[in-house]
Parts: sequence; structure tokens; C-alpha cells
Amino acid sequence: MTSGSDDAPVSLRGVTKHYGSTTAVDGLDLEVQRAEVLALLGPNGAGKTTTVEMCEGFLRPDAGTIRILGLDPLTDNDRLRERVGVMLQGGGGYPAARAGEMLNLVAAYSANPLDPAWLMDVLGLTDSARTTYRRLSGGQQQRLALACAVVGRPELVFLDEPTAGMDAHARIVVWDLIDGLRRDGVTVVLTTHQLTEAEQLADRIVIIDHGASVATGTPAELMQRGAENQLRFTAPPKLDLSLLVSALPEMYRATEVGPGEYLVEGPIDPQVLATVTAWCARLNVLATGMRVEQRSLEDVFLDLTGRELRS
Repeated sequence: MTSGSDDAPVSLRGVTKHYGSTTAVDGLDLEVQRAEVLALLGPNGAGKTTTVEMCEGFLRPDAGTIRILGLDPLTDNDRLRERVGVMLQGGGGYPAARAGEMLNLVAAYSANPLDPAWLMDVLGLTDSARTTYRRLSGGQQQRLALACAVVGRPELVFLDEPTAGMDAHARIVVWDLIDGLRRDGVTVVLTTHQLTEAEQLADRIVIIDHGASVATGTPAELMQRGAENQLRFTAPPKLDLSLLVSALPEMYRATEVGPGEYLVEGPIDPQVLATVTAWCARLNVLATGMRVEQRSLEDVFLDLTGRELRS
């Protein structure tokens, strides 16, 4: 079995993991490039956490190969520790430790850490530096876990639900930090239940279901997948659509979905827009509110998996 690209920070080939009679990961191929933010999406039980834990060296695959920064995450774990940041699910903090002490301790293990005080300030944790972990809110615990994952200047970061339990302001702060990591050349693999988060942050999305990849692409590519775009506009009711239909290619449909509310279905490009406006001009009517609509990432996800992201 061949391994993945030597240049890819994360490379999985034919990776399989069983729990008894249950196949959690089923022959998964996955590659993440340098300075790429990849969002791994899937309904609960799809195999996301198992996949990430194998990449982090916590689990051994039953078959296939995994290379993290060109190394085996199991046998080369010591060599990878300083190069990979891990944001553990649930934070993984010591209940009685103070937030500032925890971050300083993690920073002490790195040869060239970020300034912990600066990182605490960026993530809005300065006022909580002397608060014990158990007394932090869920969102604060998440931000501290993120700080611990990135303080050592890793080349690769695994983030599990990075904004869970956070308010809108804290979420934006975390998004800005992740975007900064990408600009600094850090590779980021994140799992999230927030489709808006994946759409906002990810260069590429991989959707997995039943342990296998069912779709991959940029957010824009996935939202165009298998979908006809829609052009909607408003004009006087009961217009004769026969001229418009005859002017459009056969795959297109034009209907009046409500009084004066018109819908053109098919791949919408500048030529289609020109055809519609020419039809309006021929009828001497003015179309208003013209807009192109596409399916949402949630629509695509439901089509592919048949389940909501939280299920």
C-alpha cells in the first residue's frame, strides 16, 4: 500500500478502524496541504473523532497508513509532540489549576513559545488568569484549550469544536486567530457542528459518513454540487413566459411561482442574465429584485448524509 504525498502535513491512505463488529472508519483517503484549513464534517457517529484520534496518535488503525508531517503518529509520537498542537475534546484541563498556570506550563515545554500573556489577552482570558479551570465557563475552557494547542508554535493543529459554548464575540476572536494561523503557514484540521463556521474558515471541506468520504471541495464547490442555481425576480404578473423559455437552453425552466414572482432554474451565468433582461425589454417591463440563489451548505450536507449535522 502506498503512502501519501511526502509534502502533505496530513496523509491518510486506506485507513480503517473497527470497534468490534462496527466499522468506524472505512478505507478513508485524506490529504491536507500546508497552510490549509480543512473542516472535517459528518453526523455524529460518522467517524470524525476516530479519524482525528488516529492522526493524533491516540488510536492505532486496523489497516492503512497515516503520515503526519511525514512521520508515523504512533511510532514517532515523541518527534511530533513539539510540532503538532492538539485541542482535546472537553478541554482536558486540570480542575484545580489556574488558567494562567496551565498555559505557562504548556508553553514551558516548547523551545520557542508564543508569549502566554499575549495569547491570554488575544483570547480574552487575561481577567481569568487566576481562575481555576473548574470555575471557567464552557467557552472560557474552550479558549484556554485553544491557547494550549497553539502556544508552542506548532506546524499543524487539530481543533475539535473550537468555538463550542462561545458567544458571538468570542467566536469571531477565535476565527481571527485561526485565520492568523493559516497566514503564518500553519495547517489546521478542525471538526465542527457549526456549518457557518466551516463555510467561514475552511479552504476545503471533507464530509464523511459511515467512516468514508462522501464529498470534498471548497465551500463554494460543495454548495454548487448537484444543484441548479436559481434566478428570482419581480415583474408584472401573468407575463407570457413562452418567449423566455424558447430563448433559454432546453435544461432551463421559467415559472411564475407567485403573482409577479418569477423563477428561472438552471446554471445561472451572464448569458442567462442577458437573456432574461432582453425578454423583459421586449415586453417593455422592468424586472426588480433580481437575485441569484444557491443551495446552502446545510442543504448539501442533508442530501449527502440524510441527517442533520447534529443527529
